[in-house]
Amino acid sequence: MRRIAVVGAGGAGKTVLANQLGARLGIPVTHLDALRYDTGWNLIAEDEFAARQRAAVAADRWITDGNSLATLPIRAAAAAAVIVVDPPPLVCLWGILQRRWRYRGGQHADGVFDRITWFFLRYVILYRRRHLPRTLACIAQHGPHATVVHLTSRRQAENFVAQLSGQEDGR
Repeated sequence: MRRIAVVGAGGAGKTVLANQLGARLGIPVTHLDALRYDTGWNLIAEDEFAARQRAAVAADRWITDGNSLATLPIRAAAAAAVIVVDPPPLVCLWGILQRRWRYRGGQHADGVFDRITWFFLRYVILYRRRHLPRTLACIAQHGPHATVVHLTSRRQAENFVAQLSGQEDGR
């Protein structure tokens, strides 16, 4: 795998997984939050966001981390693999709380911008029911050539990373 798109709900563990894969495989990671916002963490125009993604996926080797459904066709069409990180909503909410506690909000060193709103929390809670089916349909339409890996727990994600390196995680 040389071109990997990691998608999923907020707090699902996309960034952690993308960073682990990047380190394990020696592939640069692009966080969509870093492309989505300007240097003051203001949203940029959608066409500029799409252009930044096109530039990122034009490389031979890349991992993207983020879940913009509007621009997922760009990533899915270029990806060799799409990893769907899909733990239960309560696990995602716990991940959001842990991230908030660890970083105290704002910009994180790993490229994520932590902005918790009621809209965001509702999105996370309803992700599996409302957004995941559209995400999977988009991947099927724009990335039929891509291998899709659907991880429904943190343990599956850990095992997936361990298998890539040919190591067992001992659990």
